[in-house]
Amino acid sequence: MKKIILLFSLSLFLSCNTSTNKEPEAKQTNNTEKQQDSVANFGIVIHGGAGTILKENMSDSLEQEYKAKLEEAIKVGHKILANGGTAIEAVQRTINIMENSPLFNAGKGAVFTNEGKNELDASIMDGQTLNAGAVSGVTTVKNPINLAWEVMGNSEHVMLSGKGAEQFAKERGLEIVDPGYFYTENRFKSLERLKAKNTKKTELDHDGKTAFVDPFIKDSKFGTVGCAALDKNGNLAAGTSTGGMTNKKWGRIGDAPIIGAGTYANNKTAAISATGWGEFFIRGVVAYDISALMEYKKMSLAQAAKEVIQKKNPELGGSGGIIAIDHQGNVSMEFNTAGMYRAKMNKNGKLEIGIYKN
Repeated sequence: MKKIILLFSLSLFLSCNTSTNKEPEAKQTNNTEKQQDSVANFGIVIHGGAGTILKENMSDSLEQEYKAKLEEAIKVGHKILANGGTAIEAVQRTINIMENSPLFNAGKGAVFTNEGKNELDASIMDGQTLNAGAVSGVTTVKNPINLAWEVMGNSEHVMLSGKGAEQFAKERGLEIVDPGYFYTENRFKSLERLKAKNTKKTELDHDGKTAFVDPFIKDSKFGTVGCAALDKNGNLAAGTSTGGMTNKKWGRIGDAPIIGAGTYANNKTAAISATGWGEFFIRGVVAYDISALMEYKKMSLAQAAKEVIQKKNPELGGSGGIIAIDHQGNVSMEFNTAGMYRAKMNKNGKLEIGIYKN
């Protein structure tokens, strides 16, 4: 009898002890979840251009280069946001990484004009104040997005162009480089190929035969980098930077430096950066149109982006895509082309990178 009582007491002790040990673990798990939930919401999303980006045309090594650079860029902005930095700073510094890479049509990797030059455009917008800055046609400013920021923050204007913009850059102490800095062999060869194909197209037209058609000609209109971010204070910002269109003439300017077309941010709705055939994004005022659908028709970001990119813009004849983040941290990466270089990160550090449509 004593043995039975002893065994029962021992069993009861072990049971109570085990239960006691488990309780702190459960509380610790709940506390961790509460701590994550209590972190102010923030997020960031980027793009590196849209177009006929197909898996079969991409080597494994080049694909990894793109993914690595997208990851490097977005992590710079995410770190700024995680440390309590502003959305504007995150957008600017993230775009700097892509501007400094020859992989993208912005900054160092900018495409060439018909005259064999690199003419750069950029814009940035603050969703809290609706202040904005933009530059177009600059040829000596290493990081055009930094100049757009200076126009926004240290001038009474929204857009500056050409020589005047470059003079302002010097006065603000920005890094000025020789135009040769922007030269890359592959971009220059792209210009030569496009000129040759356009010449062949003209010859065929004059002969009364079917015009020469090549996807490269259409894709010459694509190429941009952009970023949109939400910071811990609930403020949104967006920015876009580009070298424009391969073989462009007459000082052509696309949508990237046009506030409301290629870039828009409003704390009431979302921050948006576009990439695509600029002429159609200007005509459709694409970035603002998405914001307007959200504000006036009470659409979600996903609904508005889909409406504009999959329906309204294609009906005009345009193609391309957008990246955006709304005031609640929801992200959209909508495009109607075969691919778009893109990445996003949320407040928990979850990273997603994409290139192709599927």
